[in-house]
Amino acid sequence: MPPIKPIKRRELIKYLKMLGFEGPYSGGRHQFMQKNDLTLTIPNPHNDDISKEFLLKILKQANIKLETWLSIK
Repeated sequence: MPPIKPIKRRELIKYLKMLGFEGPYSGGRHQFMQKNDLTLTIPNPHNDDISKEFLLKILKQANIKLETWLSIK
């Protein structure tokens, strides 16, 4: 299994859409994406990539298995 790596915000949104999420929609301080009853807050745009550790937290909140994530990339 290839290792998980940092990712750009734009790529995160693209892959989440491939997994059935809709959005991003404007929220209070952060945008969010939705899939059925699940609402996932996504990080604001910054110059740096989303770190490996933060990406793993996002995937856990989104109920996405690591194997599923790696298979779409």
